[in-house]
Amino acid sequence: MGKLTVRALRVVLAVVLAGTVFVQAGMVWALVGGNDPEDGSLPLTPLRVITILGMMSAQVALVCVWRLVTMVRRGTVFSHAAFRYVDFVIRAIVAAALLWFAVTAINAPGQRDDPGVTVIMGGVGLAILGVALIVLVLRMLLAQALARDVEAAEMRAELDEVI
Repeated sequence: MGKLTVRALRVVLAVVLAGTVFVQAGMVWALVGGNDPEDGSLPLTPLRVITILGMMSAQVALVCVWRLVTMVRRGTVFSHAAFRYVDFVIRAIVAAALLWFAVTAINAPGQRDDPGVTVIMGGVGLAILGVALIVLVLRMLLAQALARDVEAAEMRAELDEVI
């Protein structure tokens, strides 16, 4: 991975992380301050709590991706330490999907006249779970690559003994 790519990715990760922290702080301020302009059309307090938790899951994923990029840059991504970060990314994506399903459930009663919106939101939740499955497959590929790397090192050691 080139230096420019790593720097660009880190800039994007930092901007998104700062943005989520800023929005989270505003939502916590609105919740704690009690100046919630809820007019009864939507339950804003549960939606704000879900949004805060969703941003937290995104922040966990961002930090783990940052760590994985660091490992790629150092050439240490093919180690058992990388699995911890990949596992956290998978958990964060699953948590985001579950939170999205909660938003869908909260929004569903208001969509009785047009249930298609709820179906679309459910489809988005399934798509988020699909991303978690893709990352799980990538984790399996990482495990295979690590196993091949260990196998190659053993074969080199055996070859060195023969020579």
